[in-house]
Amino acid sequence: MFLEFFKSLQEGKLIGMKCKDCGSYTCPPKQSCNKCSSRNLEKVTMSGRGIVKTYTVTYVAPMGYEKEVPYIVALVELEEGPWIIGRLDVEAKIAEDNDLTEKRVSVFAKEMPGEIFYPLKDKRIVPYFRLEG
Repeated sequence: MFLEFFKSLQEGKLIGMKCKDCGSYTCPPKQSCNKCSSRNLEKVTMSGRGIVKTYTVTYVAPMGYEKEVPYIVALVELEEGPWIIGRLDVEAKIAEDNDLTEKRVSVFAKEMPGEIFYPLKDKRIVPYFRLEG
């Protein structure tokens, strides 16, 4: 499911799981519902839209990401309910000088250089969020 999630993201679709027992959504997809732990799930295409709940500008990167700084990591609440993490597609100065919490965003994928902990060694797919309107 991991690779399918990122492949779909590259195709412009955000996939998740909808629980057939309680109706809640889980994203990224996994084998059990985040709310009730049921395994009675169905794969769904989600809206890909949400609201920035918090973010941080990263200047000191973990090993392997040093060339990517500065970058902005955000936690976004999707319209369907789950919260996902990704990067904001804005300059660090904009993120520092403005309060971007509660701003509407949409998700897209960006291909980045591979790294040792990612299943595909030649590239990695990173969820990014674009500010709307």
